Amino acid sequence: MKKIYLWAISSVFALNACAQQNPTVIKYAKLITADDAKKHLSIIASDAFEGRETGKPGAEKAANYIAAEFKRLGLQAPVNGSYFLDVPLVESKLHVSTFTVNGKPFVFNQDFFVNGIYADKNLNVHDIVFIGYGTESEIANTDLTGKILLWINEDRPEAGTKPNISGRFSAIRNKILADLQSKKPALILATNADVPMVLKRYSKSVTGTRLGIKKEDTGNAAVFMIDIPVANEFLKTIGKTYDELKTAAAGTIIPATTVKADVVISYITEKKPVKAVDVLGYMPGTDLKDEVLVFSAHYDHIGLNPDPNAKDKVNNGADDDGSGTTGILEIARAFSQAKKDGHGPRRSILFLGNVGEEKGLLGSEYYSEHPVFPLANTITDLNIDMIGRVGYDYIGKPDSANYVYAIGSAMLSKELHEIGENANNTYTKLHLDYKYDDPNDPNRFYYRSDHYNFAKHGVPIIFYFNGVHADYHAPGDEVSKINFPLLVKRAQLVFYTGWDLANRDKRPFVDGKISEEVR
Repeated sequence: MKKIYLWAISSVFALNACAQQNPTVIKYAKLITADDAKKHLSIIASDAFEGRETGKPGAEKAANYIAAEFKRLGLQAPVNGSYFLDVPLVESKLHVSTFTVNGKPFVFNQDFFVNGIYADKNLNVHDIVFIGYGTESEIANTDLTGKILLWINEDRPEAGTKPNISGRFSAIRNKILADLQSKKPALILATNADVPMVLKRYSKSVTGTRLGIKKEDTGNAAVFMIDIPVANEFLKTIGKTYDELKTAAAGTIIPATTVKADVVISYITEKKPVKAVDVLGYMPGTDLKDEVLVFSAHYDHIGLNPDPNAKDKVNNGADDDGSGTTGILEIARAFSQAKKDGHGPRRSILFLGNVGEEKGLLGSEYYSEHPVFPLANTITDLNIDMIGRVGYDYIGKPDSANYVYAIGSAMLSKELHEIGENANNTYTKLHLDYKYDDPNDPNRFYYRSDHYNFAKHGVPIIFYFNGVHADYHAPGDEVSKINFPLLVKRAQLVFYTGWDLANRDKRPFVDGKISEEVR
């Protein structure tokens, strides 16, 4: 009670302290305009950029455009004189030549699909281990080394809660999966009823080639996402169905159980290198120049429409994330003019255009593991991903043109949350919606954009987002549907927040705990 009370009081003082508007920062915020934003986005999200898919010519065009703008604005090229940080990616395609259970064959990308990149393997075994929900209580001291595991890919029901049963891994399941991998099994069969839906709705992303950062083989077991009928075939010899075992496992702790099954599985992975770059523009600060504020947005999208009969051949990605990239360019222009006029930031600023976000946050992951500026000196990442549209939740609402979702601001730093609130209350007066500001949000937005790779290293973040709409990851995400005044107002909020962060005496105090999944 006391902690909550003191924090509330401090928030009130902070709000009052920021109530006085600064004419200088308003002057430069006004340089972020709808006309200029439309100019940038009409190029970035044009058909000529072919949907900016990572590793394709369109993404390279986008990277070159962003770098040219950084140069025009007078930003420094911080990667040994270059604006480009090479991100070593590998394109992989896994081929499953054999998957039979008790002599019955199953079809790759029809009855099951595979997550991740794995070393080639040939398995011919005569039993598997059913591990229920994969908890420590169920596994106990069972030796899982070299075994095939049949796993319920759902959250275990807990008293008074509604478990997450979707096929999307939750924080709980990611931790369980990491624990399972540490036990060195041969293969993990993650069973979920969503598999047919995922294969139908996300066919290209789950059945095509995959991109990953080039790394040494971890030796992790492949994770096969299997449908329930496949799981039932594994369980035939014990006379139980998967649903029966799941029901039993939800009600009590069932120890890991060995099940007889003749299993033959063979797969290989083809790999080839892919060219990709993050784009970095740097503005050195003055008296606090060793500390760095990051503005980030991903410039990649999902590329060309795979439907040969489609009239619209390009997924232009105007909102996702052409809008964020445009926001970064506009914010950089405002800061650059301020510096030319003698109002440069006290802290240094890095404008970071990430590649490979749509392929698994790859560009930001690589940057966080190979930072050009030490993460210990990085005070905050303000990440912009989709700020040009109105999401489902706000369609038809009175404030549909005056809101933004703010995610993650208080998870590592309550002070950062207050700074963001103060900037908004003083200048933009948007409705800051915290609906998705929860690491346990079933949509998992906190984990789904580039800020995540800063947060997992303890760098405070704010993620600005307009929510999903009907044209998300679809050809309809066009420039013509962008609300440019709304994009500008949201970008101005990020600018005002960044101005405060770049010029205040002390960096935001980190008082939050990194979640288990982020670690």
